[in-house]
Amino acid sequence: MAAAIEKTARANRKVAAIAAGAALGMLGLGYAAVPLYRMFCQATGFAGTTQRATAAQAAAVKATLRPITIRFDANVAPGLPWTFKPEQVTQDGRIGERKIAFFTARNNSDAPIVGRAVFNVTPEQTGAYFHKIQCFCFNYQKLMPGQEVRMPVVYYVDPAMLDDANTRNVPEITLSYTFNKAAN
Repeated sequence: MAAAIEKTARANRKVAAIAAGAALGMLGLGYAAVPLYRMFCQATGFAGTTQRATAAQAAAVKATLRPITIRFDANVAPGLPWTFKPEQVTQDGRIGERKIAFFTARNNSDAPIVGRAVFNVTPEQTGAYFHKIQCFCFNYQKLMPGQEVRMPVVYYVDPAMLDDANTRNVPEITLSYTFNKAAN
């Protein structure tokens, strides 16, 4: 009888250890989910996440004759007393051509505020082909009271887009930014 009780206790401890290990693993995956999702989106362009490119990578890209229109959208999160807008709403170019667009941001408050822009492109499937070489969204932006700044975005659309059946006929891509107040 004592051997049976000991065997049952040993089995219960094993099940408890497995359950505790699974619970800790799930907790770890919960904390890792956001950075893993961000890395996945950046690598694949999923959900309209754009790609980053160096100036050297961009210089190796040959522009095509195929026209593309880029539409710019600018938003400010509720509670951020900034004005934020593109200098031009659309920009025409060719796929593979490096372009520069400018946005302006103004702090309408009487206190310094740090903001950070989040971005995406639509249609979502074009995110894998939209490459930013330089962007204000890569850094936090600190604006003093009443300060207005002009911020550039240098980009190109990868000609590989023309080889993808899901994107080859897309005539326009929208690059959208939303400025949020940065946490202290």
